[in-house]
Amino acid sequence: MSQINPSGYEGKQDHIREQKTPPIEVFTNIYSDAEYTISFVIPEFTAICPKTGLPDFGTISIDYIPDKVCLELKSLKEYFFFFRNVGIFHENVVNKSLEDMVASCNPRFLKVRGEYNVRGGIQTTVEREYRRK
Repeated sequence: MSQINPSGYEGKQDHIREQKTPPIEVFTNIYSDAEYTISFVIPEFTAICPKTGLPDFGTISIDYIPDKVCLELKSLKEYFFFFRNVGIFHENVVNKSLEDMVASCNPRFLKVRGEYNVRGGIQTTVEREYRRK
């Protein structure tokens, strides 16, 4: 049986799921009868490493199949700018942003992929998908 080895991070990310983030606005999808994919790439994503306080850089990619509404780009840009001053793990950025976008637009499908720049010789990629049942 493996044991969890607590680190200095325990409890420091517990607030992320409830953290208030900027609203992601939507607009009516006049082609809601069609199934099509919308893709966004945020190539200059920045957040703060919760351990060092230094910036983490990466690319966030979003693919989704809208239903009744689509995500509005300006508010999506402001949403991701918010993280520039947040100490947050790579995994939590991907999970939090997916959950916030699903809450905003209730898509048929949504995938968020975070590809982070090399730090300490390790390149990190985190991906999560949502598919409405």
